[in-house]
Amino acid sequence: MSTQFEELARQPTAIGEIVLRRRLEPTLQIDVYEVKLGDEYLMSSLFTASETQLAERALAALEGTGLDIVVGGLGLGYTARAVLNDQRVRSLHVIEAVPGVIDWHERHLLPLSTGLTTDPRCQLVEADFFAVIAAHAPFGPDAPDMVHAVMVDIDHTPRHHLHPRHAAFYKPAGLRHVAARLHPGGVFSLWSDDPPDSDFITAANAVFTSCDAQVVTFSNPLTGGEATSTVYVSRSSR
Repeated sequence: MSTQFEELARQPTAIGEIVLRRRLEPTLQIDVYEVKLGDEYLMSSLFTASETQLAERALAALEGTGLDIVVGGLGLGYTARAVLNDQRVRSLHVIEAVPGVIDWHERHLLPLSTGLTTDPRCQLVEADFFAVIAAHAPFGPDAPDMVHAVMVDIDHTPRHHLHPRHAAFYKPAGLRHVAARLHPGGVFSLWSDDPPDSDFITAANAVFTSCDAQVVTFSNPLTGGEATSTVYVSRSSR
């Protein structure tokens, strides 16, 4: 275990200052890694079940092997690790807009960093995911143009965005850019910190053959109760 509190990295970004810190959780006596953007808490290593489920539920909807996957948003790396745990995965491109977040992993500041940076299937790509999708730009060096799944964990919810320019992505026109990059039968999954959003489900159903809003329930060790997030899993036509 570490000291009670340590700031590991700090960097200004176009949408605010991002900070990585590690603290000793006094009740559980474990190290907790937290990310803040400005005054907002983005993520904590105490709560990773839904980030993992974002990958596992999308992968469960896919058949076959040799899967090419794109993840929008690197964060602490839990979604990426869940993807790499599936041996059917051939390639993973994780697109992250903040270079400092990639640097954290390249410097092995986080518990999952070594596994991500040493797996030959995984590439960490510095780029704006939303811009890449909108422009039909490459997912990264040597990345396939079409993939089997796109998984996104960037904004808090389809309504609560880190930047206003992200809003268009959650409308039918934006989602069509995602569908255009999926193989037939491919999957688009999205993480949200809110309960299922009927407007987003309607938008997704206008583009994909189905959109299943799956509530993920997990324990909150700080309160002794439970918390929930939502994972949307949408299928493209075959």
